[in-house]
Amino acid sequence: MIKLIVAIIIGAIAGWIAGIIMKKANSTLMNIVLGIVGGAVGSFILGLVGIGATGFIGNIIVSVFGACVLIAVVNVLKK
Repeated sequence: MIKLIVAIIIGAIAGWIAGIIMKKANSTLMNIVLGIVGGAVGSFILGLVGIGATGFIGNIIVSVFGACVLIAVVNVLKK
């Protein structure tokens, strides 16, 4: 249960940071949701190339990467 709460917090932080990096017109709530999902996406993509994350900061970096990818995909699909 604690791990799930920590994963949601990390995803929310990552979504907020990714929203700032991408400078797109998505809502903050949408970016937070994309950050939560982005953690799984980032872990999967970087896992394919053999890069893993350890620690709080490493997980945030991976989640930000995944959230940026998802924000880019959502913005392309919106057009």
